[in-house]
Amino acid sequence: MSSVINEDILIPVVDKVLAATELLNVQCVGHHLDKHSSQFGIPELEGRSVAVFGVLDRRTSEGKIPYELDTDAMRMELYKLMFGNWNLNIVDLGDVPAGNTKEDTEYAVKNIVEELLELNIVPLVLGATQDISYATYRAFDQKKVMVHMGLIDSKFDFGVGDELISDLSYMSRIITKPPNNLRQLTQLGYQSYFVAQEVLDLSEQMNFETYRLGEVTKDIRSLEPILRGLDLVSMDMQAIKASEVGVYEHFSPNGFDGREICALARYSAMGDSLSLFGIYNIPNGEMSFALLAQIVWYFFEGLNLRYSERPTLNDDNYVKYTVTTDIDALTFYKSLVTNRWWLQVQPSTLDLPNMDDRYPFVIACDQEDYQMACANELPHRYILAQRRSQI
Repeated sequence: MSSVINEDILIPVVDKVLAATELLNVQCVGHHLDKHSSQFGIPELEGRSVAVFGVLDRRTSEGKIPYELDTDAMRMELYKLMFGNWNLNIVDLGDVPAGNTKEDTEYAVKNIVEELLELNIVPLVLGATQDISYATYRAFDQKKVMVHMGLIDSKFDFGVGDELISDLSYMSRIITKPPNNLRQLTQLGYQSYFVAQEVLDLSEQMNFETYRLGEVTKDIRSLEPILRGLDLVSMDMQAIKASEVGVYEHFSPNGFDGREICALARYSAMGDSLSLFGIYNIPNGEMSFALLAQIVWYFFEGLNLRYSERPTLNDDNYVKYTVTTDIDALTFYKSLVTNRWWLQVQPSTLDLPNMDDRYPFVIACDQEDYQMACANELPHRYILAQRRSQI
């Protein structure tokens, strides 16, 4: 079977970037990843940990953004950072150009991501617009698995223009277009003054897991169990405060700061469920690209720290706790290796085809959830999971 990842579908990293990379310190990232070049073509993909590529299409459901993403400057900021003590094999595939239509671009991205997933390579997608998230989601169709999607975004992208819900928006397409692979949606960092109450009501009716900006920034470490269970993450850089990116048009005075957004990337990559990470709505600018490079750097670090574990019914590496509340009996598992926690729930019928009798059906949680149960309170994530199991 021929590869869809070829020179006909991807633009190589330009020669001026490759030449500038040669002048960098040999410990820099640019010297520790293989690059798609016009001279040598696309590097061998077998055995890679992660594949980075840009998407240049700037068309959205509402029109076209007024600038072209400068991926040359973007790459230079990343390449000049120091490579960590990582056991990662990284490849830069170059860029997907804008197709004749937006659908052409989506088709190309879907096929690239699909092939990378088949090779067990984590795609890192850097896009001009967040609409490309739809194409990355559709790449999971062939895997025939239910997907837990995470959004790091200040808004809910269900509508277009004055329409609160529009079938033109990428999120509405994800929710409504068959095949429906969406098991759960988690959104982090929404800002209430950007969100209509009707959209919040819809999210609640659909049992989506949503967290306001102020709620998640009180303790960024509390987001680790939330991010641990995600299969793909779509990060909108407009969720970052304007002063952090040095761009003010289309950005808000409030949002995640640089440290917080890097932590989110790191925690996402550490989760052993994560198969794809995308960063979108990237503005051109020296400060913006510097922060983007650091987000990517922390994503690489998180991948390197990834430790795959899942509670089994009989495993000495986990301590099992059963807590009886007035409403239900809850079972928790704590890893003796990483000190991470899980909470057992009743599976949804959507999850039954993927069940394994050796494993309880669990969701990631933290010690605070266990302490809530001990105080006769049902944790919020447990309530949401039980609601979803009844759909």
